[in-house]
Amino acid sequence: MDYGEENMKRALIYASVASMIQQFNMDNIRLLIDSGYQVDVACNMKEGSTISAEKVQAMEMQLQKMGCRVCHIPIPRRITDLRGIIQSFTMTRKLLNSENYDLIHCHSPIGGMVCRLANRCSHSYKNTKMVYTAHGFHFYKGAPRKNWILFYPMERFCGRFTDTLITINKEDYALAKQKFHLKKNGKIEYVPGIGIDLKCITAMPEIKDELRKDLHISKGDIILLSVGELNDNKNHVVVIEAMSHLSSNIHYVICGQGPNKDKLEVLAENLKLKRQLHLLGYCDNVPSIVKSCDLFVFPSKREGLSVALMEAMACGKAVACSKIRGNTDLIDEKGGALFDPENSDSCMRAIKDLLNRDLTEMGKYNRKKVEGFSREKVEDCMRKIYCE
Repeated sequence: MDYGEENMKRALIYASVASMIQQFNMDNIRLLIDSGYQVDVACNMKEGSTISAEKVQAMEMQLQKMGCRVCHIPIPRRITDLRGIIQSFTMTRKLLNSENYDLIHCHSPIGGMVCRLANRCSHSYKNTKMVYTAHGFHFYKGAPRKNWILFYPMERFCGRFTDTLITINKEDYALAKQKFHLKKNGKIEYVPGIGIDLKCITAMPEIKDELRKDLHISKGDIILLSVGELNDNKNHVVVIEAMSHLSSNIHYVICGQGPNKDKLEVLAENLKLKRQLHLLGYCDNVPSIVKSCDLFVFPSKREGLSVALMEAMACGKAVACSKIRGNTDLIDEKGGALFDPENSDSCMRAIKDLLNRDLTEMGKYNRKKVEGFSREKVEDCMRKIYCE
């Protein structure tokens, strides 16, 4: 395959796993191609992705049709995997030395660290512009101390090898502006998330009757919906515990899969909520399902700026969500209620309060507010960053 002429500008999009390319970077790749760049993509194509192997393969074929070369680099998921980090560092440095990129845009804490350190040790360091997007620092107000010990020094040190640091929520932006020092003339930018496709979400049909029939939920019952992996961070436990103090006609539906499936089912059974918990697994029609619920609930312990939450707002839903960084950028009392993610009583009160309010008007407010986080807004920001 012809990967472009020799005199073309060259860019590399670098992420930890394939799902970060598919979910967060396809628009960035198109922007770079439209700006005259030959684009390569590097990530772990074999492990760690939150999308299926079939979707990873389809994404790779799509990238190749766009003229992109895809490189597999086995970036580890754990910062304590020193052998994996050294291996990925060595492979990345070899790639950078052979390709001499004009621009690199890297993502994720470990992937961002490996890429920036490898670039610092490459032959083309002085001629390469390094962009790094932090999709939510692992250190934040209320984060575990170990996160500050492990990730804060790493991010601050790697900032010295960064031309542009992109943050996607206001707390991270303020912290980076105060604490980080970038390369000479480097900039810290705020970009409102990754951009959501409002037109596509609006066009998705509602499937309320079909959903209720499939899940055996009566017409008068209330559907709470959440979207996210079944893991500790997404914190579905707190909602299930809260439901034990709410009406028996309330159902909790979750779109997502993950290691905590059995744990959640056992908890629901112990609390006599088995018939009210519905785990749908992976869904490819999430907006349609969101449009068919009564209230969106988002109990995460840590987020950067959640796509799932923004999509729920775009679907015109009121939201009960955890009072954490990122969520507070999106939800206020006009569009929902915030609760303590460690306190099931706080969660219960938030849900109960919202079910006594005008959910339709709150949903309209959220639909209007999320326009500031649209794909068009984010593309404008990224176009300016790449041009600079």
